[in-house]
Amino acid sequence: MGSEWHACPMCRSNRRQNRAIFRWIAIWATLAASVPRVSLADAPLRDVSFGVDVMAALSKAGCNMGVCHGNKNGKGGFKLSLRGDDPQADFEVLTRDQLGRRANPVDPDRSLLLLKPTMLVPHEGGRRFKVDSREYAVFRQWIAAGMPADAPGKPTLRELAVEPTEIFLAAPIDRIQLHVSALFSDGRRRDVASQATYELSNQLAEVDRDGLVHARGAGEVTVIVRFLDRQAPVRVAFVPARPDFTWNGPQTTSLVDRHVFAKLQQLRLNPSPLADDTIFLRRAYLDLAGLLPTVDEARRFVADANPGKRSQLIDELLERPEFADHWALKWSDLLRNEEKTLDRKGVQNFHEWIRLAIAEGRPLDQFVRELIAARGSTYSRPAANYWRAMREPFMRAESTAQVFLGLRLQCAKCHNHPFDRWTQDDYYSWSNLFSRVDYRIVSNNRRDRNDSHEFDGEQIVFMSRKGEVKDPRTRKPAPPRFLSRDAEPLPFEADRLLALADWLTRPDNRMFVEAQVNRIWFHLIGQGIVDPIDDFRGTNPPSNPRLLAALADEFVTHKFDLRHLIRTIMNSHTYQASSVPDATNGEDATGFSHARPQRLSAETLLDAYSRVAEFPLSFSGYPTGLRAGELPGGPAEGRNSTRTAAEQFLTLFGKPPRLQSCECERTNDPTLSQTFQLVSGRLMNDMLTANNNRLSRLLAAEKSDREIIDELYRAALSRPPVDAEMNAAAEYLSDSATRRQRLEDVLWGLMNSNEFLLRR
Repeated sequence: MGSEWHACPMCRSNRRQNRAIFRWIAIWATLAASVPRVSLADAPLRDVSFGVDVMAALSKAGCNMGVCHGNKNGKGGFKLSLRGDDPQADFEVLTRDQLGRRANPVDPDRSLLLLKPTMLVPHEGGRRFKVDSREYAVFRQWIAAGMPADAPGKPTLRELAVEPTEIFLAAPIDRIQLHVSALFSDGRRRDVASQATYELSNQLAEVDRDGLVHARGAGEVTVIVRFLDRQAPVRVAFVPARPDFTWNGPQTTSLVDRHVFAKLQQLRLNPSPLADDTIFLRRAYLDLAGLLPTVDEARRFVADANPGKRSQLIDELLERPEFADHWALKWSDLLRNEEKTLDRKGVQNFHEWIRLAIAEGRPLDQFVRELIAARGSTYSRPAANYWRAMREPFMRAESTAQVFLGLRLQCAKCHNHPFDRWTQDDYYSWSNLFSRVDYRIVSNNRRDRNDSHEFDGEQIVFMSRKGEVKDPRTRKPAPPRFLSRDAEPLPFEADRLLALADWLTRPDNRMFVEAQVNRIWFHLIGQGIVDPIDDFRGTNPPSNPRLLAALADEFVTHKFDLRHLIRTIMNSHTYQASSVPDATNGEDATGFSHARPQRLSAETLLDAYSRVAEFPLSFSGYPTGLRAGELPGGPAEGRNSTRTAAEQFLTLFGKPPRLQSCECERTNDPTLSQTFQLVSGRLMNDMLTANNNRLSRLLAAEKSDREIIDELYRAALSRPPVDAEMNAAAEYLSDSATRRQRLEDVLWGLMNSNEFLLRR
């Protein structure tokens, strides 16, 4: 019998494992022999709760962070739930995993849970707390008590309160103590400042373990306070003393300015003065129509003495067809209106539906309701293309939340969201709202037979009677439910998209309203009140919450009227302010004290070049002369696609492929390839040398050098040249033998100046 036992491979493996364990125990005992004993009298505590005290201590020590044992695969064979989102799993790991070797109730001080984080035995994560710390005392008392689970009915956390939630500190005051309290289900409130964890949004401050925030420099910082599964943001502004500061902002009745100026005064910042007429004119045309004003339009506006001409110009631009073109482009980006999945006819139909909705002034809530509830033929019911572009439930769920609620749910697919309140339950219940969207492919004449993601032909979008998203933890269908704490699950047989369309666009759905207001603000101002604009969460608070709330109220009051909200923002001093900072606001990044210079987008830049040079653009499959801002789809994709020079330009300068529902897909960073395109690219050369462009027309009309220079400046920069510019250009053109070539140089220089390339 003995020989049979020794011959068993499994038993031999067990013996080797046991010998390894015994060796580890021996090493452990040797290393721990000199560990100092800490009595509970050294750190007196009440009864320790695993779910409250131990879990808080794990977070305080950083053990359950993503870079440590909270990693998806754990570290060193020890895995905790990320940021403590699963206390029950953590209890099992700490008390049962690997024969419970991490804790020693007989001699608590020799527990690995104490030896490693104090570096009394080697620990790859370094020292996490000291022997005389509260964390050590908590772990030790819990281990000494036999590592008990919490009794049924043990009080649980109900609310985390932090004071202050927002504060402005003027120098020489450079620190603030945060007061953190937790309300439990039994009604007790407890000070947890020393048990909470603190994270900073930037390096302008530092915070100690007890919540004392200390300035490193002037500016605003958000402190994220976490305790167990709750978190709260605190916005702290460290304001320079500026003893001679005097407010010089104008008196205003503007809703926007009232809230912006209130914050600027707290920050001791002045708003920059209004931009001059030329800059405002150019800014308004670019923001509302995606175009530069013509030479005649620029002349008329600057010469107009009417004090209300700016408001009048805004109204005029809002009614022009180019406004619908420009804002349809923005929505086409977000709604994935691209040719590979939708095909060219689908793209054109979808774009025209979007454009028509904007041109008609369709309220935004109605526009979104029609999108969400859409079904039917993607040719005859264009809004159904929203679903055709997204072929599986998780993509639909994540995109819809990001576009219409400003929520990034992707993290909650694998674990409770580490930076927001959304759980895995929320993620899978939300995703199940989209599980029954299905397609009947009428025809598919795709060009690339090797690409199963390409579709070319009509499809019918419909709601199937079956199909569920299952929670991978339970392998059961998740109850379909909206993203709301008080939302009840829908019946499985309900028409989920119709119910979603109604809930999403309700006037009291602040997530929807504020997300849309914030996006409109971003497109006009260049930075969201919440930034990034589609990342609303408690740990990324708005830079001016009162402004966001006021604009959201205004939007609802005026029945989701896009033009009204744009008019409200653009008629403010905040929108019309100069981009030149003054002595107080040069470092301001979030107060909207001055305009932000921005690079022109790919389509706007290409159309600006085309208009200034009077050179028609060419796009494959479209009539010559179509503006880039009128293109229904994104860049041509696929191995069989051909692209014109204009289409290559758009891709190079950041036009998105529309494969994501995110503003971030559009890139606006300068690259070396862009420089080569502007210096020696074929498209730029063709624009300058064409025999029927603006230069050719002016030369044929026998205009003088100074007349030509004046028109080029007004066409490119919407202003006449100053004397120094006129004289320098005229002198350069004095050689009549190379006049045409030198005029091309002047025009090239204007079209590549910062003043041209930036919306200021």
